[in-house]
Amino acid sequence: MERTFLAIKPDGVQRGLIGTIISRLEAKGFTLVGLKLVTVSRQLAEQHYGEHKEKPFFAGLVNFITSGPVVAMVWEGKGVVASARKIIGATNPLNSEPGTLRGDFGIDIGRNIIHGSDAPETAVREIGLWFKEDELANWEPSLTTWIYE
Repeated sequence: MERTFLAIKPDGVQRGLIGTIISRLEAKGFTLVGLKLVTVSRQLAEQHYGEHKEKPFFAGLVNFITSGPVVAMVWEGKGVVASARKIIGATNPLNSEPGTLRGDFGIDIGRNIIHGSDAPETAVREIGLWFKEDELANWEPSLTTWIYE
């Protein structure tokens, strides 16, 4: 099974969307294998957004993700990276379809509620930044046979 990293950003936490976001991913059939509420250090934020270091919006990304608590999560399932990206919606909420998290709850690109890994390789890197191996649960929900062939 594939894994992905998702983080409910400070705006999503402050707006009380944690349960709604988790519920949508669970309803889809994905398995939550890691979850924690964290205050993000500047060092972790800079590592996480490292590919944007030379871009003009880098400082804003780092400042925002460190501005309040974040819910860091690891989800598992077939095609979870691509599917979670569809559930999340386009980076700019104004371009996100209704029914997506950003389409339903976001308006501003700088307050787009959630981060999701954009590729399986990125997910591996991000999971390694945010979680130790012993913080991830290896389990199989009893519903698995009703979700997968």
